[in-house]
Amino acid sequence: MHRALTISFASAALMAGALRADEPLKVGMIGLDTSHVIAFTRLLHSDNPEVGGGGVARVVAGYSGGSEDIPSSANRVEGYTEQMKDDFGVEIVDCIETLCSKVDVVMLESVDGRPHLEQVIPVILAKKNVFIDKPLAGSLQDAIAIDLLAKKHGVKWFSSSAYRYYKGMTELMAQDVGEVRGAISYGPATIESHHPDLYWYGIHPTEALYTALGEGCVTVTRTHTDNTDVVTGVWEDGKVGTLRGLRNASTPHQVVLFGTKSVANQPGGGRYDGLVYEIAQFLKTGETPVPNSETLEIYTFMEAADESKRMGGQPVSMKTVFDQAHAAAVEDLKSRGLW
Repeated sequence: MHRALTISFASAALMAGALRADEPLKVGMIGLDTSHVIAFTRLLHSDNPEVGGGGVARVVAGYSGGSEDIPSSANRVEGYTEQMKDDFGVEIVDCIETLCSKVDVVMLESVDGRPHLEQVIPVILAKKNVFIDKPLAGSLQDAIAIDLLAKKHGVKWFSSSAYRYYKGMTELMAQDVGEVRGAISYGPATIESHHPDLYWYGIHPTEALYTALGEGCVTVTRTHTDNTDVVTGVWEDGKVGTLRGLRNASTPHQVVLFGTKSVANQPGGGRYDGLVYEIAQFLKTGETPVPNSETLEIYTFMEAADESKRMGGQPVSMKTVFDQAHAAAVEDLKSRGLW
């Protein structure tokens, strides 16, 4: 059973100073159309060892990107681009290839998951390790293609929601509940029409569910209404995980962990610090804090939930969904001359 204990915020703060033995890494940031670019850059640039990355990496170059058909991207990309230049002295370049020539590592931040594969291809070909913000891609096929291409070229990638590293989550995972039998994760699940339903905001509570239960889900069943999604996964060892996606109402988030000794509830509280620390450590060491296989399973879970919705709530095999997307990803890479 996989139950990777995440690093507590206090431990991360103590370790941050150790990561600063060398000069800061030069980071290139792709997609300046989300508030994450400002928040993450501010944390990375802080010299305070108790904050985020502790100054081990600095954003020196950026590529604006942006998606005209998503208002939350199109309406913000210009403002965030100017803020990156004015507040942090980031050089704005006109193509990703130029960005790669100026940096050691890359953070792909585009709020729209659909262009992530196209945007990461030149990064992988330049052999730059890359953090890819949520959603990893706009489809499971593209997510798998990213993984295949990165492995082919020896490039490391990491993707995660901040929910995995919230202080309340690390405290929950440190509790001894005995053998874990299941979990409930609830949180926001706003739908964006260009993405599979759960990829947009449902990724957050789904990531939290997998933080609690790890890999091994075999079937997925989804119940969908306008305001709520309930997705039930059955794990190979008998664990049952339930995702409750909330929208058009109050959207708090929490994980409830069910064990043989006790039932534990996630305490409140959460900031970006924990995730940014993990990003900085990954960029520095190339060691991926979450197995890529687990990240791909998260996206398989969400895509299988869409398939269950299309089938009127019938159970869907995770393996079938993954295998179909894997075959399509290989064919796509072959058609591009990349495989």
